[in-house]
Amino acid sequence: MAASREPERKLIASNKRARHDYAILKTYEAGVALLGTEVKSLRAGRASLVDAFAQERDGEIMLYGLHIPEYAYGTWTNHQPRRTRKLLLRRGEINKILDQVRDPGLTLVPLSMYFSNGWAKVELGLARGKRSYDKRQALAERDADREIARAMSRHLKGRTRPSR
Repeated sequence: MAASREPERKLIASNKRARHDYAILKTYEAGVALLGTEVKSLRAGRASLVDAFAQERDGEIMLYGLHIPEYAYGTWTNHQPRRTRKLLLRRGEINKILDQVRDPGLTLVPLSMYFSNGWAKVELGLARGKRSYDKRQALAERDADREIARAMSRHLKGRTRPSR
C-alpha cells in the first residue's frame, strides 16, 4: 500500500514587505525557468524578492527584479543576477490571471520562493495596494491580537497581571 506524502517544501526566500504593502486577494503557484547556476545558487539559499514583480510580456507572465546572486563556483557560464525569468503556468491560468490583472489597481507580486519536490516554485499573489491608514489599522489589529493571546495565556496558566 503506497502512503500519500505531503509535498516537501523548502523555503528559499519570502517577501514580507509585499504582505505589508498589499492586500493579497488570491495566490497562485508557478514554476520558474532557470539556468543551472541559478538553481545551484538557490539551493545554497540565496535569493531576494525585495524589488521583484510579475508582468505580462508577449502573452507570457515574466518575473522582473528577482535577484539570484551569481554562483560562487560558476565559470564563464554564470548567469546575470537580475535577468528576466519566465514563469511556467498553464495557458488557462495565464489567461485568468491576465484578465484579473487588467483591472485597475491590481498587480502580481511574488510572495515567496521555494523548492517543491525538487522544483523551484514562486508563490504569486494577486494584490491591491494598501493605503497608509490600512497599514496602520493592520498593525493595530495585529498588536491587539497579540495582547489578547498574551492575556489568554496568562489566564490559562493561572497567573494574573500585577496591578500597577
